[in-house]
Amino acid sequence: VQLQESVPGLVKPSQTLSLICTVSGVSITTKYYGWSWIRQPPGKGLEWMGAIDYSGSTSYSPSLKSRTSISRDTSNNQFTLQLSSVTPEDTARYYCVRGFGLAWDSWGQGTQVTVSS
Repeated sequence: VQLQESVPGLVKPSQTLSLICTVSGVSITTKYYGWSWIRQPPGKGLEWMGAIDYSGSTSYSPSLKSRTSISRDTSNNQFTLQLSSVTPEDTARYYCVRGFGLAWDSWGQGTQVTVSS
């Protein structure tokens, strides 16, 4: 399986960040995989943002739930992240990740997002 994040470029404060993860090698509707977005700010640890599972059900980190939306496009085998009202604190490397059970077993290479005016 391979996961590839899109490249958003520079995002300005208050804008909405949109990222796409393109998955190859397995259908995102395959039982019982979950598909997550995880980020890592500079000098900090990993932060799970949310996920969409094989059935299309979503779950979000409580701290980001009000600003986060995850959806999918099954025809293109992609899932997307939208993060609204971004601030410089949202600057991070963003990863799309496959989960199975309690493990995250496949990661994209990550995409750098910088929020700056």
